[in-house]
Amino acid sequence: MSDSYIQNLFSERIGGVSYGKDTAIYKFEKIKRAKKAALEANPGAEIIDMGVGEPDEMAFPEVVSKLHEEAQNPDNRGYSDNGGQALKIAAANFLEKECGVSNIDPDTEVLHSIGSKAALSILPAAFINPNDYAIMTIPGYPVFGTHTKYYGGQVHNLTLTADNNYLPNLDNIPEEVLEKAKVLVLNYPNNPTGASATSEFFSKVVDFAKRNNLIVIHDAAYIGLVYDGNRPLSFLATPGAKEVGIELHSTSKNFNMTGWRCGFVVGNSLLVKAYGDVKDNSDSGQFLAIQNASAYCYDHPEITKSIATKYSRRMDKLVGVLQKSGFKVNKSGGSFFLYMSSAKAALKTNGERIEFANGEDLSQWLIHEKLISTVPWDDAEPAIRFSVTFAAKNEVDEDRVISEIASRLSDVKFEF
Repeated sequence: MSDSYIQNLFSERIGGVSYGKDTAIYKFEKIKRAKKAALEANPGAEIIDMGVGEPDEMAFPEVVSKLHEEAQNPDNRGYSDNGGQALKIAAANFLEKECGVSNIDPDTEVLHSIGSKAALSILPAAFINPNDYAIMTIPGYPVFGTHTKYYGGQVHNLTLTADNNYLPNLDNIPEEVLEKAKVLVLNYPNNPTGASATSEFFSKVVDFAKRNNLIVIHDAAYIGLVYDGNRPLSFLATPGAKEVGIELHSTSKNFNMTGWRCGFVVGNSLLVKAYGDVKDNSDSGQFLAIQNASAYCYDHPEITKSIATKYSRRMDKLVGVLQKSGFKVNKSGGSFFLYMSSAKAALKTNGERIEFANGEDLSQWLIHEKLISTVPWDDAEPAIRFSVTFAAKNEVDEDRVISEIASRLSDVKFEF
């Protein structure tokens, strides 16, 4: 059957006349197929899914109750547009009490978002003209870069590697890129590496942005998921940060509210205004009941601390198991991810040696041979990512899962 005229009408930004004809299989589809094949080869077996990038539990009961209460309030019906004062006030209070960020004006420096992804897709329209550059990190969350390219802009990637603690080296950006660059996008605690930034690094970022006339967008989607007594670190706590940038916050990971789609954009008032003007032409705002339930969460940061305690406990246990098997891994500074260099080979107790060309090879082997699902991340260097959001009914079941991982890896030693 020949192509219809519709095939010739797609925009170049999504593939043009070739749209829909790409036969490449992307990594998450490969993982899905591998899990299916592994279960077919091992009927009734359990795949331990360590690749899930979202919370494994529902929002807390009190948050659900708050949503129920707010949903019944007739004042919350209708479009919220860029309104919702409760969340703005809660956001400013959260930043001051939990992150030490003072002097946030709820009226001019905070606006809600329908999650960080929506904000990252909206913001390029406010800044990017054809041939402008956005500077981003790789590995990283690609949405801002995708929309930058939609507007005719370009993306310059800075690699995150273990030898620099998964922080980008800003001194490696070519001068010709800096001359055309408008935006630097960062994300800490980082997805997928789990690395945390430092106050010293953020100070360097502020200075770098001022010297090079850059806007800084800091995606703080995992800000509350930090461990071992560490305080959530906001970019806006850095002197001068509000002069150059904004920060994105989200309830998804911090409060087990992935599907609720709510967060906020905060920082430089002119940048927040620009975001709001584009947003006005992109959506009609999140349901006020969801915004108000989100405000409740930011007024109760102990919810996030409870969630972080669980992830911290799981990380401690999983790191021990992986280290015993030979993995070069330490506890993450934040997020719920454990990211590590890929093993070059696995030596089994029977003498068999299996070599891995990259993280994808290792990930596929773990699924097929050990029924453990991870995510390969070979963008900067051969690597894989584990997530501690695996399904477990309670702490006893959590220990069972960790013990099962240890058992499945007991006959192999990984080489690096």
